[in-house]
Amino acid sequence: MGARSKRTTATRRKTRRTAATSAPDAAFDWLRVARLVLTSRYLDELEETRLLPERKVRYQFSAKGHELAQVLLGQLLTHPKDGVSTYYRSRPLMLALGVPPEEALVASMGKAGAYSDGRDVGVVCNLPGRGGPTVLPMAGDVGSQYTPGIGWAQAICYRRDVLREEAYQGALAVVHGGEGSVATNGFWAALNIATTLRLPVLFYIEDNGYAISVPRDLQTPGGNIARNLSAFQNLQVLDGDGTRPEEAARLLHEAVSRVRADEGPVLLRLTMPRLSGHSGHDNQAYKPPEVLEAERACDPLPALRAFLVPAVLSSEAWAALEAEVAREVEQALEAALNRPDPDPSRVTRYVFAETGPDGAPELQQAGGMAPEGVVLPKGTDRPRPEPPRINMVEAIRRTLAHELRINPRLVVFGEDVGKKGGVHTATIGLQEEFGEARVFDTSLSEEGIVGRAVGMALAGLMPVAEIQFRKYADPATEQLNNCGTIRWRTANRFAAPIVVRMPGGFARVGDPWHSVSDEVRWVHAIGWQVAYPSNAEDAVGLLRAAMRALDPTIFFEHRLLLDHPAARRPYPGDDYVLPFGRARIVRPGEALTVVTWGAMVHRCEEAARETGIDAEIIDLRTLRPWDRTAVLRSVQKTNRCLIVHEDALTAGFGAEIAAMMARDAFTYLDAPVERLAVPDIPIPYNPKLLEATVPGVRQIAEAMQALVAF
Repeated sequence: MGARSKRTTATRRKTRRTAATSAPDAAFDWLRVARLVLTSRYLDELEETRLLPERKVRYQFSAKGHELAQVLLGQLLTHPKDGVSTYYRSRPLMLALGVPPEEALVASMGKAGAYSDGRDVGVVCNLPGRGGPTVLPMAGDVGSQYTPGIGWAQAICYRRDVLREEAYQGALAVVHGGEGSVATNGFWAALNIATTLRLPVLFYIEDNGYAISVPRDLQTPGGNIARNLSAFQNLQVLDGDGTRPEEAARLLHEAVSRVRADEGPVLLRLTMPRLSGHSGHDNQAYKPPEVLEAERACDPLPALRAFLVPAVLSSEAWAALEAEVAREVEQALEAALNRPDPDPSRVTRYVFAETGPDGAPELQQAGGMAPEGVVLPKGTDRPRPEPPRINMVEAIRRTLAHELRINPRLVVFGEDVGKKGGVHTATIGLQEEFGEARVFDTSLSEEGIVGRAVGMALAGLMPVAEIQFRKYADPATEQLNNCGTIRWRTANRFAAPIVVRMPGGFARVGDPWHSVSDEVRWVHAIGWQVAYPSNAEDAVGLLRAAMRALDPTIFFEHRLLLDHPAARRPYPGDDYVLPFGRARIVRPGEALTVVTWGAMVHRCEEAARETGIDAEIIDLRTLRPWDRTAVLRSVQKTNRCLIVHEDALTAGFGAEIAAMMARDAFTYLDAPVERLAVPDIPIPYNPKLLEATVPGVRQIAEAMQALVAF
């Protein structure tokens, strides 16, 4: 340890002795602060010394050293519309927000009735707001909490200023993370959104010096994110010691007060020690002995005792409180141990919304519009065509406009969707009609686009986010994956119904960046509906269904079809809603079943006409769910099956269909199930290379002929 560190430690000790003589801040219930800090410390030590060695807890993430500031923050989060987006070292904050010790232990042990019903790591928490703040469903990946928290903050502004809901006046969002997380994409995306829009959000950064073993100097230049952001526009920055009760209380109170006063976003960095390893399996061998000694000297628990004794309670009262907390936690442990394990027969439930015995939806407790009683028209699956024929992009635009008119909670956003009207023109005129609060441009961050959509959905809105091209969704993969699993991970406590419009596929030319299809990725991503319309009528029905759904949807818009004559149809009416999982028989036939979707539908039709083969062509329209019944029924009739798609061949969705055929239609097949798809290469740019890569009419025709002749 250097001389500077020794001086700092000595100064802190001296300051603590001085602080002990100061009057505690009356804004806090200091007896409750002491009780909760002691409770958190006892829980951590109980898990570290008993439950982890006994394997009653499998993962243990200690908050020792972090308790004081988190408990103080929790006492300031009193607004029923506050949203808290936090991470795996946040149990003291959860205790301060009302989670009892028994529930905390039940979660750590993975018992029935926990935050996730045993499905997720015990410290990955959530808390539907019940007259108090909502803790957004946490995730285990570092930095992913930031942009959903920003979405909640933007939803506060929307519901307060656009919907004129008085209940949101004075509400704020808190995003809670460690110093390691400030290096992530999520942090910087959230910071840009919060500052450009001046959102009511507190970035609360706990700096314990290490991200597992990596020191803070390798996370941010100079090791102090507050100093680095001191000149950041539209951001108020506070910095201090989270182990000193008086200082931590003052800074937290100031930070929260500024955000509630609508002064814009605040970033508060508090330093504190991590008194245990990153997790229960981390022995901290990478820390020199003098660092460990300095961290122990900065333990906030002795500092809290010195601050409160004798100013608030006597030494005897403190000892009695310690004994009382120990009894309460031991009683909680006994109750938690008596909880049953989760029912294994229910582990596959809640991937998607489910219906109860009465046929009504079994709604999540929070997230989306439905739990708040919002009811949209049911619509009809019978189209009422309105001539003339329109292209797909106009159909999408008209559908978005109608839903914006009838649903004030719906918002449309993405890069260039505002004045430009979208790079594919699907949102032309929408901002002029509905205003910048409802149709708005975003910064160039797909992480920010999707993450904020998740937070807005959790706050009761219906976000429709545009990703300009399928390939551009890659930076948002973490948020997309987490969004899809929210319902399952929280055992139906939360859901985040959003729509992500995602153009892709080849057009007049191709290339590896704008022409990616790769739809199977989203079919494989748990919890997502996937729509892939081939014409304007289906696009209307599926998009409207997605915007009224209880689950998140990837809505794939094929670039070639947006203005292709073959995809044009009359507008089917403002009430047209097409259920997911219902394929369309494009062309009935007896000789061969062709299963396809998207742009390949029209090429398959043309191939059938050219060959004269009596092929039954099935347009799946949606891939999650997909219409197994229609495909199986057709193959039982034709005894042959050809699957044609634009995604790559290996592990494309066609492989899933073929596997189902091999199992359920084996005795009906008179020929092998064949697949025709893109080779396992990116889409090329040169037109001749593109023609040789994407299945064309001639290739499809040859495959049909070979299969019929088998």
